[in-house]
Amino acid sequence: MSNVLFTSKATAKGGRDGQVKSSDGLIDLNLVNPAGDGSGTGSNPEQLFAAGYSACFDGALNLMASKQKKDIDSTITAEVSLIKDEADGGFKIGVVLNVEIKGVSQEEAENLTKQAHDFCPYSKATRGNIDVELNTKAV
Repeated sequence: MSNVLFTSKATAKGGRDGQVKSSDGLIDLNLVNPAGDGSGTGSNPEQLFAAGYSACFDGALNLMASKQKKDIDSTITAEVSLIKDEADGGFKIGVVLNVEIKGVSQEEAENLTKQAHDFCPYSKATRGNIDVELNTKAV
């Protein structure tokens, strides 16, 4: 990997019923398997992925808008689902990105969303690997 701007580090122990902690200690969470017995309080990998993807996508969206001198207010809600993979009997994830944009028309919102999806590092990482559905709404 060349031209690395920064690296974040987190360590997980115990899988879906364990713990995850970032190297700086800002993230220090118990993990609870949502498909488990329902006991315990904690996060899960899908929730953490949803948080990262929505934040990254919102950053990409606002960058695309600023390049076009559009003043927007946006909210991204990522829904990350754990899905049974019929091909191998295992599991896979799917994502729905709900994009709400104030300050532009529906057509402009859809164009900005597409541009952000082309630019966002999370979208690039998932492209061709998982299903990502984009729901865009000008509000």
